[in-house]
Amino acid sequence: MIINRVMTKNPIFVHPDLPVNDARALMDKERISRLPVLDKHLKLAGIVTKKDMLKAGPSPATSLDMYEISYLLSKLKIEKIMEKKVITVQENEVVEEAARIMADHDISCLPVMKGELLVGIITGTDLFRVFVNAFGARHPGVRITLSLPERPGQLAKLAGAIAEKGGNIVSFVSSEGDDLSFRRGTYKIAGISCAEVKAVVDNLHDTKLEDIREV
Repeated sequence: MIINRVMTKNPIFVHPDLPVNDARALMDKERISRLPVLDKHLKLAGIVTKKDMLKAGPSPATSLDMYEISYLLSKLKIEKIMEKKVITVQENEVVEEAARIMADHDISCLPVMKGELLVGIITGTDLFRVFVNAFGARHPGVRITLSLPERPGQLAKLAGAIAEKGGNIVSFVSSEGDDLSFRRGTYKIAGISCAEVKAVVDNLHDTKLEDIREV
């Protein structure tokens, strides 16, 4: 799946000279936790998160009262607290690459670019939605996890046997198995019972059933 199909398009953004208090109010109003920062030429200049704003606030041990703190934050501009070295991704990149980048860099979002133009933002929540859809979590059926021999045609045999019973594979996610001679797959199957699915699997040679359940 391509990022531009799952990203939030035309994200809300701010400019570097916006006071931190105003940016915080905007986040609260829109129920978001990060804001891309664009310069006067609408080029990406940084990104600011609620975490950045918390860091910018005074220590709990401060002797300032709430009015003094509010005044100081009203004078503090976004450009002083934003992250300037922003990792981005192009809109035609695949979602798994975005997930890898976010995991490797321990970040919760990526601005999405079309060339040098900001066109979207992808967050951990967006990737969770992809995960839910990939596993067919919203579809009732039988969920099985199998290890199939890493040989051509094994998936076709399974799909054909399920189709003969009247079943339909509505989702399929594959990964490496514990043994490199096998490949692990998780399938959501609709249209037949748990017992019928198990019977199909039992008739396949060299297939290891790891889990089966109705969900």
